[in-house]
Amino acid sequence: MGSNWSDRRVVVTGLGCVSSLGHDPDTVWKNVLAGQCGIDRVANFDITGYDCQIAAEVRDFDPVPAFPSAKEVRRTDRFTHFGVYAGWGALKDSGLDLGTVNLDEVGVFIGSGIGGLQTTEEQHKVLLAKGPGRVSPFMIPMLILNMASGMFALYNRMRGPNLATCSACATSNHAIGEAWATIKRGDAAVMFAGGTEATIVPLGMSGFAAMRAMSTRNDDPKHSSRPFDRDRDGFVMGEGGAVLVLEELGHALRRGARIYCEIVGYGNTCDANHMTAPDPEGSGAARAIQMGLRHAGMRPDQIDYVNAHATSTPVGDVCEVNAIKRVFGDHARRLAVSSTKGATGHMLGAAGGIESVICCKAMQDQVVPPTINIDNPDPQCDLDLVPHTPRGHRIDAFLNNSFGFGGHNSIIIGKRFVG
Repeated sequence: MGSNWSDRRVVVTGLGCVSSLGHDPDTVWKNVLAGQCGIDRVANFDITGYDCQIAAEVRDFDPVPAFPSAKEVRRTDRFTHFGVYAGWGALKDSGLDLGTVNLDEVGVFIGSGIGGLQTTEEQHKVLLAKGPGRVSPFMIPMLILNMASGMFALYNRMRGPNLATCSACATSNHAIGEAWATIKRGDAAVMFAGGTEATIVPLGMSGFAAMRAMSTRNDDPKHSSRPFDRDRDGFVMGEGGAVLVLEELGHALRRGARIYCEIVGYGNTCDANHMTAPDPEGSGAARAIQMGLRHAGMRPDQIDYVNAHATSTPVGDVCEVNAIKRVFGDHARRLAVSSTKGATGHMLGAAGGIESVICCKAMQDQVVPPTINIDNPDPQCDLDLVPHTPRGHRIDAFLNNSFGFGGHNSIIIGKRFVG
């Protein structure tokens, strides 16, 4: 780290996303506030015979406007379509003119938990049916999970730092946090950061179902994802992408950018507990939150809103509540806490991205989005979970939690920008 690390401030100046609730942040935010749910019966393939038959699919999506040509769309996987489209939306929203900035100082960190699963599945079928000579020469560049990050940079000639984080459902927050650190240490002026995922394919649906991780409330899709509810029975897979534009403050001010918030803290820890199960006491998540607060120079009681990772799994939601109580103590009861996964589904590697977009919109409007489908609150999840309907609430600082298989914990803290 350079000597000026602590002096460089990082703000969010652009938002872009695509999800089951819409293809831009304003539409997604409007639908979240309206209590809409993007989950339905899977339509992209015949789901008959699968244990879990519901998901939050992106419908009526055309990625072509974000790409140089329709040919480029055909040469890339669906997860890349989502990532590039979200980045394109964030670029438009930011008002950044790429013709007037030093593209050596513009970087991209768009991660993915799994990458091109659709391509992997389709090309394996080709191999078995037609032999190795018929496998596509585009197979590898289509499926490797760094391609959303690489192709978005290629299409826009962004030559700064570039990588793809991969930490399961913690992926997007790691991308945003590492982008924040990259700007803080002076290696970039602008970073596009977030995540993308497209795993609603037969292999993805059957694999997660085999783990008994997903809801089987197939007859009631709109109420299947129930974070913090006593009757929750697993997560519901979502797909899509979300990207934020992070910018060094001076760079943003010089071009008169609109500022959504300032990123002030980032936490990154590991449970080192189990391949897929979180630490039951939430100690790893708690240490990540404490790390972020330390970066931010903030007390726990200065956080107003927590966008919880809460995926609607029986174990995970309680572990997160334990982590919040461990860090916030008495203030935990005064926090507004909500999970928006009942609306968007669990977008895996894109989850932290879409939830960071939602946090920025919540701060902008001073409204906490609701946790839908809490009909019977779990007594172990005894926080203010903002059930069913949004609530006007002063938000000067938010915390966004993301936790992933492998014990990964990543958190982001954002504050209202004050010059």
